[in-house]
Amino acid sequence: MILGLDIAQFTALHVAISLVAIATGIVVMLAFASGRVRVRFLTGLFLVTTAATTITGFLFPIRAITPALITGIVSTPVLAVAFIAVYRYRLKGRARAIYAVSASLALYLNLLAFVTQAFLKVPSLHALAPQGTETPFLAAQLATLAAMIALGIRTFSVARRTAA
Repeated sequence: MILGLDIAQFTALHVAISLVAIATGIVVMLAFASGRVRVRFLTGLFLVTTAATTITGFLFPIRAITPALITGIVSTPVLAVAFIAVYRYRLKGRARAIYAVSASLALYLNLLAFVTQAFLKVPSLHALAPQGTETPFLAAQLATLAAMIALGIRTFSVARRTAA
């Protein structure tokens, strides 16, 4: 039992939170990249649900150091920086660029886990890459990375331009 839920229920909660984080993160980052620096409610929802995804990830039984655990460890300070840029510095000056980088990285880490879990749990994807080292899995991860690098660069350049 985790937070009064059995493991299946807790996993469903964790996944639901993660999907909200990913959806709002994509909307927020696309808005940021188009020059709409802040979508107030969605920015907060993105940050809170991404943090909740990380926190709930740490509540699963830890038996060994895994890529998921390392992702959570990396995500924690990245999210802290994004929260500080938004709520302490109100995205003023350099905080915009700092937020652009940290939010892009936080979204990428969530997407990395999403793609990995999709290949593990969705039967048709798992059939394409049962070991997680096959070309379809690597192509999906590379496409995700490339898309997030492009989005991150765009949000960073918009942030620098609008901060000046």
